[in-house]
Order: sequence, then C-alpha cells, then structure tokens
Amino acid sequence: MDNGLQERLLASGKEEEGDLKVRISDESKKIWKVALPGILARVSSFGSIVVTQSFVGHISELDLAGYALVQTLSVRFVNGILIGMSSATETLCGQAYGAGQLHMMGIYLQRSWIVDFITLTILMPVFIFATTIFRLLGEKEDIAQSAGYASLWFIPFVYNFVFSLTIQMFLQAQQKNMVIAWLSISQFIIHVPLSWLFVYKLNWGLPGAMGALSISSWFVVIGEFAYIFGGWCPHSWNGFTTAAFKDIWPVVKLSISSGVMVCLELWYNAILVLLAGYMKNAEVAISAFSICLNVNVWEFMISLGFLGAACVRVANELGRGDAKAAKFSIKVLLSTSILIGLVFWVLCLVLGNKIGYFFTADKEVAESVSDLSILLAFSVLLNSIYPVLSGVAVGAGLQSIVAIINLCCFYVIGIPVGALLGYVAHLQVKGIWIGMICGVVTQTVALCFMAWRTNWDVEVIKAKERLQRFYLKSSEESNQRSDLA
Repeated sequence: MDNGLQERLLASGKEEEGDLKVRISDESKKIWKVALPGILARVSSFGSIVVTQSFVGHISELDLAGYALVQTLSVRFVNGILIGMSSATETLCGQAYGAGQLHMMGIYLQRSWIVDFITLTILMPVFIFATTIFRLLGEKEDIAQSAGYASLWFIPFVYNFVFSLTIQMFLQAQQKNMVIAWLSISQFIIHVPLSWLFVYKLNWGLPGAMGALSISSWFVVIGEFAYIFGGWCPHSWNGFTTAAFKDIWPVVKLSISSGVMVCLELWYNAILVLLAGYMKNAEVAISAFSICLNVNVWEFMISLGFLGAACVRVANELGRGDAKAAKFSIKVLLSTSILIGLVFWVLCLVLGNKIGYFFTADKEVAESVSDLSILLAFSVLLNSIYPVLSGVAVGAGLQSIVAIINLCCFYVIGIPVGALLGYVAHLQVKGIWIGMICGVVTQTVALCFMAWRTNWDVEVIKAKERLQRFYLKSSEESNQRSDLA
C-alpha cells in the first residue's frame, strides 16, 4: 500500500476517534445536566422516607412492620399509578420542547394535575380502610392494626405526589430541574432534625415521624410553585388556562398505558413483601425484606435520574426529528449507568453485614438483612440497566409495549419463581428475592431486544404526529393571525 495512502487513512482514523470523543463528551454533558439534578432530588426525597423508617424502627418492631407494609404496599401502589400517569407528561413535554412548542408544556402540566388529583382521590380508600385490607390479605391482626394507624398519617404525604412528580418532569424536559435538586436537598436537611425533634424530644412517636415527613415533603412543592409562578419559566408557563380541559381524554389514555407500565414494575416488589408477611416470624421477615428493598430503591433513585435523562434526551431528539442522535444518546446513557452500577455493587458486597444496623437495633432483623446482602448487590447492578431502557421507552411513547414486557417477566416468571423457592424450597425471604431477580433479568433482556429492534426513524414520524394532534396555537400566534386578517 502507498505510504501516502496509509498516512491519510491513519489521519482519518484519528480524526474519527477524536470526533467520537467530542460527541461522547457533548452527549455526556447533556445527560448529566438532566441526570445529576434528578439523582440529587430523588435520592434526597426517598432519603426522607428511609430516615423516617429508621426513626420508626427505633420506636418499636411492630411500628416498623406496620410502617413497612404501608410504605412498601399502599404508598408504592398509589405512587406507581401516579408516576405512571405522570410519565405521559414526561413524554409530551420532552417532545414538545424538542419541537419548540414551549407554550404547550404548561398546558400538559395542568392536564396532568387534573388527571393525577382525580386519580389519587379515587384511590383514597386504600389508606382509609388499610386495616381491613391487610386483614383480608391475611396479615396478623397486630400488624394490620399498626399498618392501618400508620396509613392514615400517610394521606397528607401522598397528595404532594400530584404536584411534585409532574412539576419535576415539566422542569426536567426544559433542563431546569436543578432547582428541584436544591429544594430536595433542603428538604432532607430539614427532615432529619425535624424528625429527631418530633420523635425523641417531644416524644410523639409514629405521628411525630409521619408529621415530619409530610411537612418536609410539602416544602418542596411550595418551592416548586414559587419557581414556576415567579416567572422562571416565561416561555413554558403562561398561567392557568381552560385549554387544560381540552383534549384531555387522549392524555388520559397515554397516562393509563404509562401507569400500567410503571405499576406492574413497582407492584412487583410490593407483592413480594406481601409474600414475606406469610412466612414464619413474619415481623422479622417483613422488616428485613423491606429494609433491603428500601436500600435497593434508594440506590434505584440514582438509576431513576438516568431514566429521566433517557426520557428527556430521546424525547428531545425525536421531537427535533433526529433518530441518529437518539440512538447515540441511548448508548452513552447505558455505558455511564452501568459503570456507576458496578461501583454500588462492590459497596453492597463490602458493607452487606452492617446495613441492617442502620435501620434497627434488633439483632435477628439485622442478621436477616446481612443474609440478603449478596442478592441485594446483584439487584443494585441490574438497576443500572433496565431503568435507562424504560426511560427510552417513555421518551418514545412506547409505554404499552413495556407494560406487556413487565406483565410477562414479573408476574409470569418472577413471582411464581419467588413463591416456589420461598415456600416449596424453604428458602424463605432469600427465595423470594431470587425470584425477584429472575423477573428483573428477563425484563432487562426483553427491553434490550426491544431497543435494538426499534426503528427510530419511524418513532420520529410518530412523535411528529402526536405533537400535531395535541397542538394548540399560542396567544402570540393567534394575535399574529388576527393582525394579518
């Protein structure tokens, strides 16, 4: 081969390599601009729930079991529905921002408030009649009574989800969610001393712990309202409008498919906790399983930051009409998330025998947590993959496909395997967790296949059609048209 040709090929290769590094660097900056505030916000917000569990765990073992049932079953049941319903806002706002339809974002936000508020109000019997529900599910009478009492204190807390979830998605789509991170960090800083004051100094017990949780959570919502109404979103928020009530049924349908997708995933863990409640020494089983699950979910908040970034980046690029950029973003997102997952995998393996003592002084519960630590580590590793792919699906509006995947993987594979290993093979809580991992592994494989087989050029066309269907003229466009007339 000619030496000159070899030099040109080498130079071309170096140029492509340099160009790839620049592209990865640029994409990483865009991802972290969305992911980092989302991670900080979610870790801080869920951290408040974990801190509350820690305070409750040091009140009594029965209160801890009751709190764990409500938080893991009732709150997750309702939260799953609201997160799913709200993810329609994430899809529409992300694609509208990419297409430059900024005025529509405020309308989508208001529609989501209407849908979520009505949905949560319909679901209130889950909290009001919690004792009866847990009794019918076969839980022990003392645990059902404790859960029913704790459940009533969760009602003011869960109503913050109507606004906090949707506003976070609204600001995230505009890459303005750093304010939520600061508000959530402030919430956590306020929550810890407030819980200490109410529980230990004033000796208010469970009501004190739950009161502190409600106060700190609404602090974030009030801050979010101040940011939006205070003029920091001049292009995407133009005030309240009756247009929010127009075309609401298509939004409801997209919200329902989103809700089913997320609920099937979140309810999966809740059902496994319910199975733990039927085992020998149920209080220890529920407490240990919920502690590990909360550690897993707390780390999962980091993955949700990448889920949000995946949704925003994919939705923005599809709204912009660039399928190649969407595919490239998915590759960078997955690589980054997996590297972080490996770090936490190692931490869980190293600190596994000490985790339980952060939440309880009961030696039996702490030892049971230690016994689950290896399985917890692998769950944490899987957290770095499937949430990103779920975010990709939300960004593209493919929630209905993911709902089918979740149904098959979790409820046809995960729960039956967990029940067999837990009860038939007598592995107890460990068997249930192995079943959970089996469901997550199959879901991860299915989502990878879905992302690989998706025709992203077709998804660009679908995004354009969706935005045209929901589009309403802004006041500026209406004024221009009247001037021309």
